[in-house]
Amino acid sequence: MENSDTFDLQLFLPYLLNQAAEESSLSFQRVYKDRYGMLRTEWRVLFHLGIFGRMTARDIGLRAKLHKTKISRAVQKLADRRFITRHRSDTDRRQELLELTVAGRTAYLDLRTIAERYQADLGTEFTKAELALLQNMLQRLAGKA
Repeated sequence: MENSDTFDLQLFLPYLLNQAAEESSLSFQRVYKDRYGMLRTEWRVLFHLGIFGRMTARDIGLRAKLHKTKISRAVQKLADRRFITRHRSDTDRRQELLELTVAGRTAYLDLRTIAERYQADLGTEFTKAELALLQNMLQRLAGKA
């Protein structure tokens, strides 16, 4: 029986975006995993705290578009490694404020330097105009433009 389906999965935008995201993040993933034993959600929590300072897990979830159970696990692992501290909010006892420790800040700055180099290396695949256009289009798709 001949297949007459003309749907091209390789051009389906969600599939293509996922493939590009996976491929482009593999080398960086090895760095944070090998250096710090972190998983993807953990480095994302670490970076949000490094960039924005003290936050709640809920705030990180909203910014990073991560499910609260994944954030909860990441926060626990980062706290176990003493990369973050957790303090009850004075205004709302149900909330915990998360903040980087000195060790967490050191790990963040180390990984940020590597991320900046990694970003620059990825950018060499494109002209400056192409890179700006790609970033703009991806921000629009992510609802951030």
